[in-house]
Amino acid sequence: RKGVDLKTIEECFRALCCKGPPPARPEYDLVCIGLTGSGKTSLLSKLCSESPDNVVSTTGFSIKAVPFQNAILNIKELGGADNIRKYWSRYYQGSQGVIFVLDSASSEDDLETARNELHSALQHPQLCTLPFLILANHQDKPAARSVQEVKKYFELEPLARGKRWILQPCSLDDMEALKDSFSQLINLLEEKDHEAVRM
Repeated sequence: RKGVDLKTIEECFRALCCKGPPPARPEYDLVCIGLTGSGKTSLLSKLCSESPDNVVSTTGFSIKAVPFQNAILNIKELGGADNIRKYWSRYYQGSQGVIFVLDSASSEDDLETARNELHSALQHPQLCTLPFLILANHQDKPAARSVQEVKKYFELEPLARGKRWILQPCSLDDMEALKDSFSQLINLLEEKDHEAVRM
């Protein structure tokens, strides 16, 4: 019988015993805004594998830790009612990124309001340098506007030039696309992290 190579035993031992805990995933604090009915709570619940069936509109704010393979997103979702939106800016401090959810099948009036709110957020001193993920939700509805229509109507090209932003279509029916949108946002957050380290 051949003798067992001591080096092989040593390598096996090291692989088994010296592996150590996996590296900690980075955590990012994000703020999620959008009008009431845009679908913020339902999307976040689905990402957390909770049933969106019994979702109630957020009246103040709620916080969810949403785990992804390479990061954990601590998302502070702010209610979108008229009487709450004026207080949004009080909750912006400490945010590292922004999720803006809009109902792409909403009325012209609501879309106009959403556009004004997004413009305010993009220009707010505490948010203007942060990565934005803009989700055109309810793409499964017949009246949904396409991403191109949303981009044009919201005047994103001129307004957000030089900023880091992603505009993606989404619906509760397509979780893969939603997760992919968040992966792109995580990439932007990591890039911003690396830039801060280099400075």
